[in-house]
Amino acid sequence: MITYNEVVNNITKLTPFILEYEKELIDAKKECKIGGLVERQLKYLPGYTEHRFNQLQEIEAVLSYLNTELRRIKQKHYKKYLEAYAKALSSRDAEKYAYAEDDVIEFEILINGVALLRNKYLGIIKAFESLGYNLSAIARLKIAGMEDIST
Repeated sequence: MITYNEVVNNITKLTPFILEYEKELIDAKKECKIGGLVERQLKYLPGYTEHRFNQLQEIEAVLSYLNTELRRIKQKHYKKYLEAYAKALSSRDAEKYAYAEDDVIEFEILINGVALLRNKYLGIIKAFESLGYNLSAIARLKIAGMEDIST
């Protein structure tokens, strides 16, 4: 699995990072379904939640790094325009030109892709919360003697 440090050290690993986490997302969606023995699912749910939350934190760290890099790239272009056209451009105009640079836009697209991945993992975490609630309700029904509950 590609980690945050690998992406920071080599930005070309960002695409494999995203693809790998997209594959993990497919497995995570399977973990969110109710089925089989309720006791077994209740037993494994904390581990699933912890694992997927750790993955979410890894994605959040990459997203934060990318936002920091984007600010650095924008600042570089801003300085370029401000220094080269100091008398012709206001600081606001220089900022607009800097933000329209191709590498700035490409980086924003990358950030958007990672943000989408993060949001999908947030959905998984919400699904685990709902799953825990539903499983505990089913377990309470079984304890109350409604053994014919099927999942």
